[in-house]
Amino acid sequence: MPKRFSAIEPRDYVWLALRTDSEDIAQQKAPVVWGEMIEAWEAKLRGAEAEGNDRLSAARDLAARRGYRYLNAPDVSRLPLDELLNRIEHVVNTRGEIDVIEAEAVLGGAEAPKITVNAALEEYWRIEAPKTKGKSDDQIRRWKNPRKKAIKNFVDLKGDMDIAEITTSDFFDFRAWWWERISKNDLTANSANKDFVYLSSTIRTVARAKSIKLKFETEGLAIDEGKKRTRPPFSIDWIKNKLLAPGALDGLNEEARCIVLTMVNTGARPSEIAGLKPHHIHLSAKVPHIEIKAEGRQLKNHHSERVIPLVGISLEAMRSCPEGFPRYFDNPTLSDTVNKYLRANKLLETPAHSLYSLRHAFEDRMLAAGIDERIRRDLFGHSLNRERYGKGADLSYLKELIEPIAL
Repeated sequence: MPKRFSAIEPRDYVWLALRTDSEDIAQQKAPVVWGEMIEAWEAKLRGAEAEGNDRLSAARDLAARRGYRYLNAPDVSRLPLDELLNRIEHVVNTRGEIDVIEAEAVLGGAEAPKITVNAALEEYWRIEAPKTKGKSDDQIRRWKNPRKKAIKNFVDLKGDMDIAEITTSDFFDFRAWWWERISKNDLTANSANKDFVYLSSTIRTVARAKSIKLKFETEGLAIDEGKKRTRPPFSIDWIKNKLLAPGALDGLNEEARCIVLTMVNTGARPSEIAGLKPHHIHLSAKVPHIEIKAEGRQLKNHHSERVIPLVGISLEAMRSCPEGFPRYFDNPTLSDTVNKYLRANKLLETPAHSLYSLRHAFEDRMLAAGIDERIRRDLFGHSLNRERYGKGADLSYLKELIEPIAL
């Protein structure tokens, strides 16, 4: 026995039959068997030295080396009798004693690590790291912030609990805390419901990855939001006589002004226009157009990648900003800047309106013009069960559809 493993293997010598009467075959098998034994001893040594997550991981590894699937002790106890006895016999060493490290692996004695709510959030970032692929720094920030808020709110109320000890009652305490805030501060239930979703999904994702059994249910947790508030579209008269009035947008910086005007006849999302790079802007094409692409940032969904013809005021705006919008690329301040300006200059039709209302206004004009649903969804970047018009679309045809409703 190598001295390295003396802490976990009491034998000085190990004799093992290779089950062959051929010396040549034995010479071939011996290195393989020896390598497997070394790997198993390494896993066993890791289990003896490890704590928490590493200890459970080592137990799983050792169980696999012994030819077993790792199961928690309660699950092991429910195995068929012959399989259960087989496992029990395996953990008895040559001196007739229970080998504790083997028992942790084969009989499920390694306890699942305790993970607090805050620790679960850190673990969640690691588990879901693939979701950040293609996201810009600002998109990653906006992806993380709602979960950070939900975790902080729960921990402030209930403390940094072990996620395995969180009960349904704890979640309903959290719900009661939120309801009190909603009642006192005239908040919407939407914020509370988002907290419930982000908190529970974070904990469940980590628990699933770590084989931790949870004690809570979330059925009936959501608070009725009533009629959802929707962002109304600007009316045609308001866009023409207020937003497009001479000098109305002169107080905005050039990039912000170009983005607002490009929205008018494209219905594109503000972030999609801000994300345009020079090679996405085709002003000298037979039909001037922009390409919405996932480059340097993620789009809302894969349907969002599309081509939109430029007409009217939107074409003029893009001619003023042919190099794109470096000031607002991956910059979260665009909507706040524009909405603050529109509000201060009485350019919002009602308090419920915002910059995004231009997108809804363009959609309303397409509806009024009877434009086919497939084309509307393609131009807007919404999901569609039917085939898209694709990259080979006749942009002249699309331009002819949009020009009559352009402002």
